[in-house]
Amino acid sequence: MNFQSQKKEVAYFMRRLYEQKLTTCSGGNISFKIDDENILITPSQLDKARLTAEQIGIMSLDGKNHTPELKPTMEAGMHLSIYKKRSDVKAIVHAHPTYATSFSTTNKKVNCKLNGEARFVIGVPVYAKYALMGSKELAEIVSEATLNANVIVMKNHGVLAVGKTLLQAFDRLEVFEASAKITLITGLLGKHNELSADKLKAIDDML
Repeated sequence: MNFQSQKKEVAYFMRRLYEQKLTTCSGGNISFKIDDENILITPSQLDKARLTAEQIGIMSLDGKNHTPELKPTMEAGMHLSIYKKRSDVKAIVHAHPTYATSFSTTNKKVNCKLNGEARFVIGVPVYAKYALMGSKELAEIVSEATLNANVIVMKNHGVLAVGKTLLQAFDRLEVFEASAKITLITGLLGKHNELSADKLKAIDDML
């Protein structure tokens, strides 16, 4: 197994997460389903800002590490659980963007009805209750949440997005962070105008 071009893409999107200030050098993780049995996944305890293709691991969907020289992310179980429950998902991006993560620590929700892009790209996000990072409980909670949404806000933790491609998953997470910023700014400005139910339905009908 080699998958060099796919590994380059995973490493690129991990570096892009850091460059876009969507995570820290030690935070976040990305995976990509390469076939019906295996995934590529980012490692643990390596600088995400300088990640290379050679540092991307390969795991089977049953959890076997085919690259034992690399330590997979502690959230590998969460990724595997999602792939087992969502056959349509080919890519997962998890990070801790500042604004969206701030919302995850409160009872306030990011408003995805303020602009068309948010509704079209994200849909309706789901909020998942807190569980210890890297735990089986967290893997179960988040994977169950993905049955109802493509963007999951993990309470007191961060955000996870799934997609059919790495770009789609990354885009969903980035747009959600932008939506968190817009929600905060419009809240400071005062009265704001949400898209009406008819306008939201028109967007939904485009999907």
